Amino acid sequence: MEVTCLLLLALIPFHCRGQGVYAPAQAQIAHAGQACVVKEDNISERVYTIREGDTLMLQCLVTGHPRPQVRWTKTAGSASDKFQETSVFNETLRIERIARTQGGRYYCKAENGVGVPAIKSIRVDVQYLDEPVLTVHQTVSDVRGNFYQEKTVFLRCTVNSNPPARFIWKRGSDTLSHSQDNGVDIYEPLYTQGETKVLKLKNLRPQDYASYTCQVSVRNVCGIPDKAITFRLTNTTAPPALKLSVNETLVVNPGENVTVQCLLTGGDPLPQLQWSHGPGPLPLGALAQGGTLSIPSVQARDSGYYNCTATNNVGNPAKKTVNLLVRSMKNATFQITPDVIKESENIQLGQDLKLSCHVDAVPQEKVTYQWFKNGKPARMSKRLLVTRNDPELPAVTSSLELIDLHFSDYGTYLCMASFPGAPVPDLSVEVNISSETVPPTISVPKGRAVVTVREGSPAELQCEVRGKPRPPVLWSRVDKEAALLPSGLLLEETPDGKLRLERVSRDMSGTYRCQTARYNGFNVRPREAQVQLNVQFPPEVEPSSQDVRQALGRPVLLRCSLLRGSPQRIASAVWRFKGQLLPPPPVVPAAAEAPDHAELRLDALTRDSSGSYECSVSNDVGSATCLFQVSAKAYSPEFYFDTPNPTRSHKLSKNYSYVLQWTQREPDAVDPVLNYRLSVRQLNQHNAMVKAIPVRRVEKGQLLEYILTDLRVPHSYEIRLTPYTTFGAGDMASRIIHYTEHNTCHFEDEKICGYTQDLTDNFDWTRQNALTQNPKRSPNTGPPTDISGTPEGYYMFIETSRPRELGDRARLVSPLYNASAKFYCVSFFYHMYGKHIGSLNLLVRSRNKGALDTHAWSLSGNKGNVWQQAHVPISPSGPFQIIFEGVRGSGYLGDIAIDDVTLKKGECPRKQMDPNKVVVMPGSGAPRQPSPQLWGPAAIFLLAWQR
Repeated sequence: MEVTCLLLLALIPFHCRGQGVYAPAQAQIAHAGQACVVKEDNISERVYTIREGDTLMLQCLVTGHPRPQVRWTKTAGSASDKFQETSVFNETLRIERIARTQGGRYYCKAENGVGVPAIKSIRVDVQYLDEPVLTVHQTVSDVRGNFYQEKTVFLRCTVNSNPPARFIWKRGSDTLSHSQDNGVDIYEPLYTQGETKVLKLKNLRPQDYASYTCQVSVRNVCGIPDKAITFRLTNTTAPPALKLSVNETLVVNPGENVTVQCLLTGGDPLPQLQWSHGPGPLPLGALAQGGTLSIPSVQARDSGYYNCTATNNVGNPAKKTVNLLVRSMKNATFQITPDVIKESENIQLGQDLKLSCHVDAVPQEKVTYQWFKNGKPARMSKRLLVTRNDPELPAVTSSLELIDLHFSDYGTYLCMASFPGAPVPDLSVEVNISSETVPPTISVPKGRAVVTVREGSPAELQCEVRGKPRPPVLWSRVDKEAALLPSGLLLEETPDGKLRLERVSRDMSGTYRCQTARYNGFNVRPREAQVQLNVQFPPEVEPSSQDVRQALGRPVLLRCSLLRGSPQRIASAVWRFKGQLLPPPPVVPAAAEAPDHAELRLDALTRDSSGSYECSVSNDVGSATCLFQVSAKAYSPEFYFDTPNPTRSHKLSKNYSYVLQWTQREPDAVDPVLNYRLSVRQLNQHNAMVKAIPVRRVEKGQLLEYILTDLRVPHSYEIRLTPYTTFGAGDMASRIIHYTEHNTCHFEDEKICGYTQDLTDNFDWTRQNALTQNPKRSPNTGPPTDISGTPEGYYMFIETSRPRELGDRARLVSPLYNASAKFYCVSFFYHMYGKHIGSLNLLVRSRNKGALDTHAWSLSGNKGNVWQQAHVPISPSGPFQIIFEGVRGSGYLGDIAIDDVTLKKGECPRKQMDPNKVVVMPGSGAPRQPSPQLWGPAAIFLLAWQR
């Protein structure tokens, strides 16, 4: 079918391909990198196994037109492992040094706007084996009354691994099993999921004092070696024991040097000691050396729990804790509580009154309080009581209660908190009680209930508090969806009642609550008020930028819509064309009150009216702009990447041709495309060949085609293609083409077309030509030149001289191909000359459901000193590679060579070509239109080559 169409291309207009080229995205995931194995689990899903620390590489092989774009995502494992959109031509996901948390299911999503996106997935299983941990536990139980005691020892071995590890217990060099020793039990505790194995030594015997080894293994999966740990059990083995040189609670003054010693009192083997601090790390400057912890010039921030832990893997770790308290006081507060029994909120003569005083101190219970009235110590009486630890107040709070308040009780009361004998400054708070002492009231100043500011400006919210004493004000937000203040706090205290905000943003808009604080004032129901903050910000519009295409002479409607803003209305809209102010369009009466968009209508698009339009929308705070690029330019062409066998090459002339195919994006959006301007430039050079390609009516989905000729091997080229209409040049599309893409591989390049040497074989294939071959090579085997007969031409061969032995294999593996057809044909030339020729095998490695190699072709023995050609049909079920396997025969005269490997879609030719003839490719080409008569001989020649 393909050959027939190539022949027809020479005789009919060059847009012979019809509609239906647009195809939805299709994708398949192929694995690469350092995979251990790709297997099927019990529910027949693909599982890609890799060792932790290796490189993960997944390829998303896509087909479809336009070229699909790829996005990689992941579920399971670490939630932070996200993969952003990759380049359209870079469909490989690569993770260096993969971690165990990065295992999970990986998704490749390919979409091109045609049909539904293609989504494929593969599960990645990361294998690892940590160092095992061995702990020893002992129990002693009474048996037969009090005659004697029995000791039982448990050796517990734990390891983290994937897959679950296999455990082997050894005493010395002997492997243990409870079936061979009645004094031994080996079992797995419940709920350990294969991570723990216990060796139980019952009724401990003299021979049980020995060295025990726990060996863990994942059975060499991914090449992970076994790991082991050994413990020496003796009759003195014991868990660690500790004691401290200080009390468990240590109270010190700020500035002192603190030293705490943790002393070992038991443990065999010798335990390891470690100090830790909670919360947070050890203080800066602290020194932990063995069992001694030193903290120089201790400060209040160094308070906390210090833990000394001793471990020797026997029994449970021993732990001692020191609660270090550094004396400190801060934050002195007071409360005035009117008579609670009479539910009064005012101070009245004849009623009770309570003054409370509190400081935040360490240690809290060591604080002492003293009360003074008018500068003198307050004297206790029947009407004046001092109490501590009122259940209605914070712990360690001192209260002065005045019973049946008299006029003589008015005055200034002072509460002083101190640490007796400690170098910590005293703290005091003063309260004045008089007829003027009244509970607070709070209100918003006139005109300040609603505060309106512009985004980015400072704002000040104010509440006025009256009363004596005047308490501080607490601010909070009323809006439930925005519970935190701009400072990040739920509550913020201001002594003057003003909440100051720097550089307000739109999300700060809302209702704010101010209320009186409970402390440093009356202990009564809080008073509160509310302030509304409105933050004005410029409008946001859509589209911010839009490309508008239309045919000449047709009307165009441009609309700029207001998405959000404060105020939420358009105050003015100004249109400009190429920077010049346009007269305002007529106002629609229905939208005159609160317009949310602005429109501009062009009755007929012309060349003069094509260009850049701007709509500047304002809402009295600022403005935003919609940009419209209006033209009758044609959209860019879309290159077709799924062209079967786009490259045609000829080794003798060092030229190749390329079948360039494309469709036109949205051809009906503008005037018809008249021709294309083609620019071909060799990479790393400045000069380009430019040619016009005339076309007839181009329809959507129509596949256009042009053959690029006289391209030089092995150079790559940049192709630029620009459509032209009556308006002029449209949008240009560019791509890079390579001569090796889907090409016959002549092995002329050192990269050998992406072929690689198999790492699991016995030796490698060798690349050489007649000029580089060893002059002392073995005679009567191997080819004198490559298939072209020129001394410069390269080929691949296996050297079977020593140290090669009978049956040694060399494998050459192709790049990974995506299976986009049902049938393929592998064509290649082989040279098998010599009396010791072994075998040449062609294998197909399927990557659809695990790496599976199948034999597709095989040939053995001497076939003469000639190049011969083979055509091998294959039908891979998924992504695949082809493998050339050379097998060494019985002697050194067994060199085998291959050259000119071609992979084509479709079935193999029915008639075999003369194996001694060289395939000649066309060396020149021309566009299918307007000179089809020039293509008759070339098409017939191409047909003969295909046959």
